[in-house]
Amino acid sequence: MFVAGVRGRPGRGAPDAREMIRMQYLVSVIFDTPGDATPEEMAAIDVFNERLQAEGHWVFAGGLGEPSTATVIDNRDGKAAFTDGPFVESKEYLAGFWIMEAPDLDVALKLASEGSRACNRKVEVRPIRGE
Repeated sequence: MFVAGVRGRPGRGAPDAREMIRMQYLVSVIFDTPGDATPEEMAAIDVFNERLQAEGHWVFAGGLGEPSTATVIDNRDGKAAFTDGPFVESKEYLAGFWIMEAPDLDVALKLASEGSRACNRKVEVRPIRGE
């Protein structure tokens, strides 16, 4: 479960800081021009990723292929239909993402702001819903 709070420790007292449950956030990287990051942008992203890992915020990250590489699958009626290309035609598209852990939204927004600067792109932050 990914909710703010603490894990219970029956019969063992209050949890320590390492046992705090932190929220997870999806940080979507939004881009409007096809192509890869520049070598300078990749270097800045690497430094940012290393910092996320060192500070315990890192969960996962990845870059995505351009929208033209997408396949949309619709199997709602039990008959899978496959369509090449993006689901939505748009100037902007999802170029990559981070999944980060943070104690609250304020920390997630600060980290996302730093990620935006590192990758030189806009980002969108959304909390990942827990169970």
